[in-house]
Amino acid sequence: MAKKKPSGKNVVCLNRRARHDYHIEESLEAGLVLFGSEVKSLRSGRASIVESYATEQEGEIFLLNANIPAYTYSHMRNHDPTRPRKLLLKKREVRRLIGAITRKGMTLVPLSIYFNDKGKAKLELGIAKGKRKYEKRETEKARDWQRQKQRLMKDN
Repeated sequence: MAKKKPSGKNVVCLNRRARHDYHIEESLEAGLVLFGSEVKSLRSGRASIVESYATEQEGEIFLLNANIPAYTYSHMRNHDPTRPRKLLLKKREVRRLIGAITRKGMTLVPLSIYFNDKGKAKLELGIAKGKRKYEKRETEKARDWQRQKQRLMKDN
């Protein structure tokens, strides 16, 4: 009897900082154009998208500054770890995203890289607006209050 693959996402890396620094208004899934050594490196869990962002170049959306290190067992001529990577989206989505980032204060922030049920590498991309310093403090206060409230309810 063949083993069943676990369903759901197999998350490779998260950008926790994104939800702290931005208001995520909408999120969507995009495919990534990768080399084989990059996929192997992702499968081993070695990637960082903390300082990365997505932008429009010549009518297409690219992921910049994402660090996928070289796979240690691949050949000598390996990929550049921070090369721009093309995102695979439908034309309608690309036009909508270009319209969204041309508005004031909007940016495309990668939230996570994961493998879907079929084993394809996907990027969760968020359309975000930057938070100000006082908004970050308010969010932190609200989160702390929720924790205290849960502790008080648990004790009673």
